[in-house]
Amino acid sequence: MSAESENERTIPLKTLLDAFAVRARSYAHIFDVLSENFGADRAVDLLAEATHRMGEANGPALAKFAPGDLAGLKAAFLGAMPAPEATFKPEVLQEVGGRLDIQFHGCPLVAAWKEMGRSDDDIERLCQGARAVDHGLFTAAGFAFAGEGWKRDGGDRCRLHIAPRETDS
Repeated sequence: MSAESENERTIPLKTLLDAFAVRARSYAHIFDVLSENFGADRAVDLLAEATHRMGEANGPALAKFAPGDLAGLKAAFLGAMPAPEATFKPEVLQEVGGRLDIQFHGCPLVAAWKEMGRSDDDIERLCQGARAVDHGLFTAAGFAFAGEGWKRDGGDRCRLHIAPRETDS
């Protein structure tokens, strides 16, 4: 048995992109069923609730960086991203002044939804539901979080704004 580390193993890019496409199709089908039963607005809310929970489940892995190790958080978050230049194309916009801002210039989920022929309205709604995963992730890790998602006129990008969570003490 080889002692190869996690970083030494690579996933073929096509396999990775196919996995994102499966995730995108899953979100789209779930959204469609929810929309048919509850309307589009409620469908977005329910999809967001589910992805938020998914993020919350992964948040504890980043909690060691709270409340203010933004450099460590950045390294761990971006370092765990598979094939970043082929998937989300992250750009760190700011990591000073107690705030970490990351802009993604691509999204394999959006690419898959476009390939599926989804409308811009649907893509915007799907992104709203899907991006709640980030809120769940960073708030469960102990950080304040805000995000800006894909908009039809804003290109294939979104932004994450992460900061130490303010305390009441």
